[in-house]
Order: sequence, then structure tokens, then C-alpha cells
Amino acid sequence: MKTKVLVAMSGGVDSSVAAALLKEQGYDLVGVTMQVWPNQEAFGGCCSLEAVDDAKEVANRLEIPHYTLNFRDIFQKQVIDNFVEEYKNGRTPNPCIRCNQFIKFDYLMQKARELGAKKVATGHYARIERRTDKYILKKGRDHKKDQAYVLYMMNQKSLARTLFPLGGMTKADVRKLAKKDGLPVHDKAESQEICFIEDDNYGRFLKDVCPEAVKPGPIVDLKGKVVGQHEGIAFYTLGQRKGIGAHKGQPKYVVRLDVQNDTVVIGDQNDILGRELLATQVSYVSGEAPGEPLPIKAKIRYNSPEAEAVLYPDNMIIFKAPQLAITPGQSVVFYKGDEVIGGGIISC
Repeated sequence: MKTKVLVAMSGGVDSSVAAALLKEQGYDLVGVTMQVWPNQEAFGGCCSLEAVDDAKEVANRLEIPHYTLNFRDIFQKQVIDNFVEEYKNGRTPNPCIRCNQFIKFDYLMQKARELGAKKVATGHYARIERRTDKYILKKGRDHKKDQAYVLYMMNQKSLARTLFPLGGMTKADVRKLAKKDGLPVHDKAESQEICFIEDDNYGRFLKDVCPEAVKPGPIVDLKGKVVGQHEGIAFYTLGQRKGIGAHKGQPKYVVRLDVQNDTVVIGDQNDILGRELLATQVSYVSGEAPGEPLPIKAKIRYNSPEAEAVLYPDNMIIFKAPQLAITPGQSVVFYKGDEVIGGGIISC
């Protein structure tokens, strides 16, 4: 009897090729596309109505059933509300990580069980391997496209029920295969923005959904001198250089966001260098936290390089060299070579 797999189809080339590969491998597939945002018809992207149509077209091409699932309420609660609250508190969240944690590898897995599927598959560039009695999460072979960073919260239970068909492929391989298989999305452009924010315009989104969080206030230097005005601290993030508009001459960076006083503090690049951070909401892929200091490489944001560090049992991470703009709200992820050990949310 064929293993039934629920494959998440965003309407993009990656998830489409993932489905095609699994079909070739003989799995019994059910394609699903998640509707997560009530204003999906307003703009394109992986959550748009156009994307749903693309996913349906690919499913028809592959001759597999396809369903559109309404995840709007759970997405609002777990992703959007958290996103807004974090920005209100002067932190910079990563909504894609929460989407993976609470939507794709939790709620979607529940739906898979309801549909009789044993596993869930996605188009992520990451790998899952079995090592003795444990599953391990590894980077995708295409390190330029690697997405293991946003999957660090996966545990043994979720890894056991997940397939990443693209883990050993490059993006070029994926597009080539999509064209060879005649998939209608083979040349579809990638979606870069956060799926629920049109044109990647955070400011407009926050003004629309939470206008009370957008209050003007002063921009000050490290001595407390007022050097400008801002329209809301939600528009700023630690380390930001562009768009400050309150300095002349030398470049200035956001050093601190004072939420209580609605104040943006700016300084020089040296003022945003740091060698340590405390992680909260820490999870380990193995389910076991290290009991002693552990040399690792750590990544403090999706597009930053890994850096040598030591992870301590109290979830303090100390880097060998200073890091630029260690930002509260972002995720820090721990690596040993290609293996993801775990990660957490940067507290301070």
C-alpha cells in the first residue's frame, strides 16, 4: 500500500517540483494550499489567490487531488498578532519561523492526520537524516538556498513525519526539472517579501492593522541630544542605517529602541557591535539540551554568516568575534557543520 503524503503547495516552483518528485517515487499524494490572509486577492506572493490557482494547475498536471484549506484564524493568532506585538515592543520578529513552527509543522500536520496522510512534504531546501535512534536536521546541499535556519524548531516527532524532497538539489536543478516535466510554474519568479505584507512595506501594514502602535517621537544620540523626529519606533530595527534622516556627515545606526519613551537612539557602527546574547524559547532538534559549554557556529539572522561561538547551558551565547546588530526578536540558530542543533529567540 502506498504511503499517503500531504504536500504543501504554495503555487511556486519549489513546492511544485517537490510534489512531482514524490509522485515519481510512488507516493499517494494530496496537495493542499493554505489560505492564511483575508486580503489575499490584493497582491501576489505565496499566499495570493493567483498562487492558489497555480497550485491547482500543477496538481491537475500531476493528476493528484488538491484542496485549499482555510488557516486564517490560526495564522492571525500565531503569526500576525505576534508580528504586530513584537514590533510594538521594539523587537524585530521573523514571521516565517513562527509560520513553520505553528502552521506548517503543527496545524498542517493535524490536518494531514485528518486526511489520512502519514507524512507532510514541503519544498524547503533542507535535509532530514536518521542517525541511530535520532533524526537530524541538516542544511540543504545548495547553501545559497538553504532554509534550515527557519526550521530549527522542528523536533523528533515532526521530523519523523516530514519529507524535504529538494534537500539534495540546487535551485537550478529544480527549475530544470520543472521545465522538463512541463510544470506551468517552471519560470515563475520567486516571492521575496513576507507573504502578508504588500510590497514589503512594514510601515504601511502596521499603520493599517495597529495604528495605535505608530506614535511619533524623538530621535536622540547617545548623549540624549534630540537630533530628529520619527513617525513610530515600529518603523525601525536595531542596526538600521537607511531611512533615519536625522544626521549629517558620518553614517549613523539605530542603537536602541526605547519603547516606554517612544524614542529612537542612534550612534556609530561600533555602538552596535556585541559579543554575547541570551536566547529564550530555546529548542533542540534532538530534544536534549547540552549539559556543558558547547563550541558551535551561530547565525543571528537569516542572511548573516555563521560565526564561531560557545553555547552555555543557561542559553547564553558568547561569540569569538564581535557581531553586528544582535537584534532582539530575531532567531539565533546553532550549527555543528551542516547539522542544525537548535535555536531560540534573541532576548538581549
